[in-house]
Amino acid sequence: MYLTWLDSNSWLIEMGGKRILLDPWLVGSLSFGNLTWLFEGKKNTDRPIPENIDLILLSQGLPDHAHPPTLEKLDRAIPVVGSPGAAKVVEKMGYTQVTAIAHGETFTLAEQVQIRAFPGSPVGPTLVENGYLLTDLEQNTKLYYEPHGYHSPTLKDVAPVDVVITPIIDLKLPLLGSVIKGSASAVEAAEWLKTPR
Repeated sequence: MYLTWLDSNSWLIEMGGKRILLDPWLVGSLSFGNLTWLFEGKKNTDRPIPENIDLILLSQGLPDHAHPPTLEKLDRAIPVVGSPGAAKVVEKMGYTQVTAIAHGETFTLAEQVQIRAFPGSPVGPTLVENGYLLTDLEQNTKLYYEPHGYHSPTLKDVAPVDVVITPIIDLKLPLLGSVIKGSASAVEAAEWLKTPR
């Protein structure tokens, strides 16, 4: 397993001989609902688009995870796996191989990497996006990713996990409340997923 952090929520995961681009925001600015007057994120420099991507994996349909300017630059023939909300975003953009996976469902990439969706971050009062457990089926190594620190207790059933990618800080916004809860939840997830003694 080889991991490259590409800023923000963006990762290149090399696992099971496959290259998986996770929640890519690599080029352009970031805004929500084109409300740049309210919020606009900018990078100091754009990141190059990685080559030979086998799969794009999206945890959420929001622009900081399914970033439209980045997705516009990628080949629409690359397979995409994502939450139901993320799947709708890329389908509208013309991606041709899109698989939506709900909590508890799995997707297997070329018989090498299994991706299982877990409940992740709540978005609004009724929508819960995805966290993912990726398993290299040959090496039996596991990686868990949840970008906002919302971890399902059902994770205890998949321990041990080799790598956990999750925030370690908290972030609250006026009117929205807790957006990222990392300080306590990261420790809890590590306890759940550690190797038994």
